Amino acid sequence: MLSPKWWVGHVLVASATVAFVALGVWQWDRSQSVAGDFQNLGYALQWPLFALFVVLAWGRWLWLESHRNPAGPDADPDAVAPRPPPTAPTALEVSRPLPVQEDDSDDELAAYNAFLARLAEQDRQR
Repeated sequence: MLSPKWWVGHVLVASATVAFVALGVWQWDRSQSVAGDFQNLGYALQWPLFALFVVLAWGRWLWLESHRNPAGPDADPDAVAPRPPPTAPTALEVSRPLPVQEDDSDDELAAYNAFLARLAEQDRQR
């Protein structure tokens, strides 16, 4: 994470954090002045949260990048053994709905199931 390509990000995050905190201080001073109001106070509390978000997002980005490649973030991607391609599921692995256990004690349900069976038979004949 100390390579030259990462320094640009580090500098941008540091400068954005300093700018956001400075804007928060400026809004705080503005809210305490005669012309200030609650909107300025809200902004004074909001800008440091922006700074915190930028720092946390950058930290998360660095963490994800360092854990993406097992050999390290600056390692040659060709040096890492590629993962085998995923295989297509076989006929046995394809999930199918389980058969419904029919309960003939309900006449209405039995009549509905018979109706569905007739419809399925008509579809097969087409």
